Amino acid sequence: MTYNPRKASQTVAFFALKTGNNAVNVLKAVKLVYLSDRENIARYGFPILDERRVCMKHGPVNSYTYDHIKGEVPPEYDGGWGEFVSDRAGHAVGLANEATTTDDLDELSDAELDTLEAVWAEFGHMTQWQLVEYTHDIANMPEWIDPKSQGSKTITLESMLSAIGIPSHKEHTAEMESANSAHGFLKGL
Repeated sequence: MTYNPRKASQTVAFFALKTGNNAVNVLKAVKLVYLSDRENIARYGFPILDERRVCMKHGPVNSYTYDHIKGEVPPEYDGGWGEFVSDRAGHAVGLANEATTTDDLDELSDAELDTLEAVWAEFGHMTQWQLVEYTHDIANMPEWIDPKSQGSKTITLESMLSAIGIPSHKEHTAEMESANSAHGFLKGL
């Protein structure tokens, strides 16, 4: 997989913009990012962000994006994250530049922006704790498994596609992983 921190930060920035105060609760942001990947898979067959996803105590999480939000990524690996999202302040992350608009989110396609709009329309009114409860419900997130004392457990792309109801999810997973490998090879990764 080829993780794009700049695109991830634009995804978080989108939700910060939607709150009306240019900041979003960390836990809420993490849940909305995961739900957006899920929704984009349901709509178009692939996630917005290429990254590892894990089951954690408070539900499913996009691992690399969460690391960036927590400030656990060394500056040399910022990859454009800081252009759109400021450092975490307490329980929130905000825009790095208050003048940012959705027109500035150039890493996101129109289809991905439509997905983010749909996710905000469905879940934006919820608090972080309502989203935790929603993502813990097996009827909503069958791919989430309580990691208990392990800290985290990987959510495989195959289990996510299966949970969403993608037909031929095993074959679709293999195609996506093959495309990611080819993309990485071409970029010299």
